[in-house]
Amino acid sequence: MAKPLVSDDLWAAIAPLPPPERPRRNGGRKPVSDRPALAGILFVLMSGILWERLPAEMGCGPGMTGWRRLRDWQAAGVWSRLHLVLLERLQDADKAPRTLSQ
Repeated sequence: MAKPLVSDDLWAAIAPLPPPERPRRNGGRKPVSDRPALAGILFVLMSGILWERLPAEMGCGPGMTGWRRLRDWQAAGVWSRLHLVLLERLQDADKAPRTLSQ
């Protein structure tokens, strides 16, 4: 099995950042949750594939879902906040004592 694009540890730091799910009108299909959507976004951005070619077997939802989530999170400031969270994690990692094996 392939290693997940978003580890549990990383997801714990990212999970509070996206805005809450919007209420759905008239039922409809249940939206893709944020973690698989993020994995799909990262896969497209890292691989350079087209959104519509996002493999369904990844469980990230359709490519258009990922594209919309990317757009919505940009408008909500998620990526700026994520950048700050990652910088803090890097700074904390740099302060950790180093052992000979590192």
